[in-house]
Amino acid sequence: MNTLIANGTVRVIGNIERVYYDGYWIKAYDPPADSLRAKKQLIEALTRRLFNHVEHGINIPGRRLNEARQAFESEADPARKRVKGAMLAGALFNRATDIFTKLMELQELGIEIDEENALMRECGFCLQEALTFGKMVLHRSGEEGIDELWGEPFRAFSIPVEAFYESRYIKIAQTLRDIDRIAHVIVSTFGGTRLFEGVEGLVIRFTEAAKIKCETLRTDPAIFDVWADFAVAGEELAAFAPRLVGATSAEDLQLAADGLQLIVKGRDLVGHITRARVPMPKSTREYIERCEHYSARIHSHFQGCMNLP
Repeated sequence: MNTLIANGTVRVIGNIERVYYDGYWIKAYDPPADSLRAKKQLIEALTRRLFNHVEHGINIPGRRLNEARQAFESEADPARKRVKGAMLAGALFNRATDIFTKLMELQELGIEIDEENALMRECGFCLQEALTFGKMVLHRSGEEGIDELWGEPFRAFSIPVEAFYESRYIKIAQTLRDIDRIAHVIVSTFGGTRLFEGVEGLVIRFTEAAKIKCETLRTDPAIFDVWADFAVAGEELAAFAPRLVGATSAEDLQLAADGLQLIVKGRDLVGHITRARVPMPKSTREYIERCEHYSARIHSHFQGCMNLP
C-alpha cells in the first residue's frame, strides 16, 4: 500500500485546515483573489518584510537610485563597497516597487499595460538587479544574507497570487525542517549532561512554539496567543541557568558559560528564521558545527573526570 502523501494535499486536522509539504502539515489560508489590488498589497507587504529583516541603513528611496549607483561604483574599499552595494540593492528594490505600484494604479483606471511596456520591463530589470546586489546584504544578525526575501517580490510580480502562496508553503516547510534540526542538535548536545539538566524540555517547548508561529499569519486571530507563547518560551529558555553544584574546576565553569552562550545563540537563530519564515542555511550549518565541537569538548571533559583515580 502506497502511504506517500503528495505535496499540496489538504486535510482538516484538529478542526484546522492544513496543507502537506515535504513532511509537514502546515496551517492553510485562502489566498486573496488574483487581482491587481491584491498583487499591489502583496508586493507592498513583501517590501516591508524585506527591510524589516535586513541590516539597517539600506532602505534607500527609489528616486535616489542614480546616487546610490554612483556611490557604489566609485567606492574602492571592499568593506565599504559591500555596504554601498547593499544600499544600491535597496534603491533598486524600491524603484521596482514604485514603478509596479504606479502601473497597477493605471490599470485600475482601465489603462491597459502590456508586458512589453517600457516601464514594465524596467520594473523587471530593477527587481533582477536588486536580487543580484541583494547577495551583499546581511540579515540584521550580521551573519548572512537571506536571498529568498529579495526574490519573493519578483515571483509575486511574475506569477498568479495563488501560485505565490503555494510557493510560500514550500519555504515554510523548509523553515520548519531547520527549526527541527536546530532543536535536535541542542537536545543532543546538552541533554543528559549534569551541567544542563532540564534544558531539554525548555528547548522543545520553544521550538514547538516557533513552528506554530512560523505557520501562523499575523492577521490570524490566534496570533495573540501564538506570539505570546513563542515570546515567553524564548525568555524562559534564555533564563536557564547551568547546574553548577559540584562544578569545582575552572574548566567546569568555562564549559557552563560557553554552553549557555551556545544555547542562547540557538534560541536567537530559531527566532531569526521563524520571523523571516525562510531558512538561514549558512547560519544553521555553522551553528550545528559549533554544537558538535562543544559536544566533543564536554563529553571529553567529563569522561576524563570519571577516569581520575
